[in-house]
Amino acid sequence: MDMEISFPGGKKVDAVYKGFTIKTDQPKHEGGEGTAPEPFSLFLTSIGTCTGYYVLSFCQKRNISTGGLKLILDIERDQETHMIDQISIEIQVPKDFPDIYKNAIIKTASVCAVKKHLEKPPNIDISVKKNSI
Repeated sequence: MDMEISFPGGKKVDAVYKGFTIKTDQPKHEGGEGTAPEPFSLFLTSIGTCTGYYVLSFCQKRNISTGGLKLILDIERDQETHMIDQISIEIQVPKDFPDIYKNAIIKTASVCAVKKHLEKPPNIDISVKKNSI
């Protein structure tokens, strides 16, 4: 699986992956134009949307209403390092959500592939190669 990263101008960095172009930019206060999310925001949203996919599928497979279903991510950072220390995910379910599924939906949300990769991160190898341009 190859992903190509390009630099369309300014602080913008785009990725082409599986036929989709994912655009990023930096906020104006960082010298960007603020036209797209910054890469780190996409990292955080990948955790939320991946978890959300599993939660949604759980409800759909059981014909549980998804009206009002949502996830809230609370992100806490270390004051000194500014690294994220804790991500808490609250699954907000409709008022008629069956109580017997509470633990099961939490367990299902925990199998998110992004979360699993954070628990056992891949090695990242970086090299330099001159291109023909």
